[in-house]
Amino acid sequence: MLNVLIINGPNLNLTGRRNVAQYGTRSMEQIVLALQKNYQNVRFTCFQSNHEGCLIDKLQEAGTKDEESDLYPYDAVIINPGGLCHSSVSLRDTVDWLGEQEMTVVEVHLSNISEREPFRSVSLLSDVCTKTFYGLDAYEKAVSHIESAVRS
Repeated sequence: MLNVLIINGPNLNLTGRRNVAQYGTRSMEQIVLALQKNYQNVRFTCFQSNHEGCLIDKLQEAGTKDEESDLYPYDAVIINPGGLCHSSVSLRDTVDWLGEQEMTVVEVHLSNISEREPFRSVSLLSDVCTKTFYGLDAYEKAVSHIESAVRS
């Protein structure tokens, strides 16, 4: 069984209630329930915070091996950094460090940031992530990618 950490950044706790034309009507809980139903061979752990440091702490935890087992707590990470993807060098540095640990990290966004306002068009994380997916089915695409990437 794969163990995947889903990290959601600022305002993603409002998914399904905030700007539904852009982000869809499904709540984050509904998205995760659909993932659990469709990917029964994957264990999902979800973490959301509106605070950058909390996200960094959780990512560092994901990239730190257990001293007894010498294993990472997760096989892969899905991250939706929200607006922090446009501004957080610290978050980028942490994701880059996870890559050094050979951790698969997939960035997702419910909207296509390249088609939005100019200040949203660039993600500081994309080039340090394994892959990036956009759209209302981005989480599903990420899990499918992880299944093939981690098992190959």
